[in-house]
Amino acid sequence: MTEIQKTISPVDGRTYVERPLADAAAIEAALTRAARAQHDWAQRPLAERTALVGAAVDAFVARGAEIAPEISWQMGRPARHAPGEIRGFEERARYMLSVAPDALAPIDPGPKPGFRRHIKRVPLGVVAVVAPWNYPYLTAVNAVVPALIAGNAVVLKHSHQTPLCAERFAEAFTAAGLPAGVFQYLHLSHADTSRLMADARVANVCFTGSVAGGRAVVAATGRGFATAGLELGGKDPAYVRADADLAQAIDTLTDGAFFNAGQSCCGIKRIYVAASLYRAFVDGVVDLAGRYVLGSPLDAETTLGPVVRASAADAVRTQVADAVARGARQLVDERRFAASRPGTAYLAPQVLVDVDHSMPLMREETFGPAVGIMPVAGDEEAITLMNDSDFGLTAAVFSKDAGAAESIADRLDTGTVFLNRCDYLDPALAWTGVKHSGRGCTLSRVGFEQLTRPKSYHFRMPT
Repeated sequence: MTEIQKTISPVDGRTYVERPLADAAAIEAALTRAARAQHDWAQRPLAERTALVGAAVDAFVARGAEIAPEISWQMGRPARHAPGEIRGFEERARYMLSVAPDALAPIDPGPKPGFRRHIKRVPLGVVAVVAPWNYPYLTAVNAVVPALIAGNAVVLKHSHQTPLCAERFAEAFTAAGLPAGVFQYLHLSHADTSRLMADARVANVCFTGSVAGGRAVVAATGRGFATAGLELGGKDPAYVRADADLAQAIDTLTDGAFFNAGQSCCGIKRIYVAASLYRAFVDGVVDLAGRYVLGSPLDAETTLGPVVRASAADAVRTQVADAVARGARQLVDERRFAASRPGTAYLAPQVLVDVDHSMPLMREETFGPAVGIMPVAGDEEAITLMNDSDFGLTAAVFSKDAGAAESIADRLDTGTVFLNRCDYLDPALAWTGVKHSGRGCTLSRVGFEQLTRPKSYHFRMPT
């Protein structure tokens, strides 16, 4: 009997999408097609591959007005913000298309009399992309587009919460005339996703998800020796120095904590503020948090939609309640937000003070709209606390002194450090994490290195 995947919309709790899960025969057929198609795809000139992928980007963006509302229904982002994901998709895809000729160009180690030597970057083969629901296109495009440009075939497994996103990718590639089998998607159970990743025909897995999911990827790929890029969790800190622009720090960090209902691996989850600015900073964040409009993401006035499911909202409430039981104080009255009710996916933004690192709220990932704020004496204390985490995705420093900020950044154990901004991916920069935030890299020209392998050519030239 075919197993059915159901997507329950956080908007109203009803089933929004139903799809049959692929069985063993469908998985086998997809991998056979992918392996066969990849060989021919890799032989096509790079210019031809980029032209076809570029045409698919055009086709996808042309349907943006139709695609964006589906994001709101599937995972709850406010309709006013959903089109931003389409714009971000286009920005990243077009950047990777633009740098591909240089990033994939052969490396010349220099002349050697009587020899011709160079290193080519060649595709890995079949790449499995396992994408999450929180930024369903922005996370997937980071791997799908450069993998295809580089000459790989791609099999995309999207989250059960956002299955339509995989289908929209496929429709765009079909419209562009991508050869059959080069891009495919599968709706899969967790067990069959593991089997897919363990298959010897899969050369690389690009995974975005939880730390537990990352461990499952490592276990699965270990059986087939596939390489893996892992973008996992975050507990991203910010430090507001005494010389910061206070108004800008308040505005930027409040948005960084609560945008997308706090469901971002690189969202701001803990903030350390110079003692001289602490009270004014906290007051400013609480004021802005109170101005959010929590409600249906389909309403134009809504600025804070539901989290992905009721159980996720309850998990955040539990973490907040634990912090309060340990001595923390909530500064936002949840009763001010009529839509915020236990048992639903609607959750008020929350600001907590009198927090410390004994609390899971300041150490474990919080995938929802809650942030803890602590005062610090200065740079040394801030650096110590920012590094006191199992995670290391991004960190943000707010200061008018760029030199001091860079010195601080050099000592932070993260993949990215921001100055006077946060929660943003620049496609020209490598997106990477350390510790439990993952391994590998996407975006930038460096991202192509994760989706190719070096192949050396050492020719003694005939005389």
